[in-house]
Amino acid sequence: MHDPFWNHNTHYFPVLTRLVGPGTRSALDVGCGEGLLTRRLRAAGAQRVVGIDLDPEQVERARAAADGEMTGLGYVTGDVLEPLPALSEPFDLVTCVATLHHLPLDAGLRRLRSLVAPGGALAVVGLTQPRTAWDWVVSGAAVPASAIARRRRGEWEHGSPIAEVTTSPAELRAAVREILPGATVRRRLYWRYTLVWRAPGARSD
Repeated sequence: MHDPFWNHNTHYFPVLTRLVGPGTRSALDVGCGEGLLTRRLRAAGAQRVVGIDLDPEQVERARAAADGEMTGLGYVTGDVLEPLPALSEPFDLVTCVATLHHLPLDAGLRRLRSLVAPGGALAVVGLTQPRTAWDWVVSGAAVPASAIARRRRGEWEHGSPIAEVTTSPAELRAAVREILPGATVRRRLYWRYTLVWRAPGARSD
């Protein structure tokens, strides 16, 4: 079955949209690109969704796609590591898809953590660089699965800039243990992992 928006990243969007609940008043998508995930988070029930991306062309595409489609969406061109007015208050849900490897790992995780409101969630879909024999076994298993999926579904070209992946699975897990204690990290198909972390504290409804 052909899906016009399927690729290795969007395959995991349901993991992220399932985190939207009745108390999700605000959500932030870091590295939003042309805004596909922001629109899906809004459709899932997030009351206000902000997307941020360094690429002004992608942000303009996101704004154009959202124009007249639904309310409650906003977009910012900028560096998530910088103090920006749009990021001055924390969010109930922060998502980050194929973007963490564009940032310094520790600084990126700490900044994402700081953007999550008490009781809120951080959800990352990311990539790592295989280092060990087992890493390469897991990586190799994705090759036939990816080929079959592409034939059945096609592959959406998102148009966002790409960056080299240098962090190994072990390095990622070590950083997560230190910075996001209690987070769940899972290896996934298509050379991806998911990371889900709940911020301590109660959400103020």
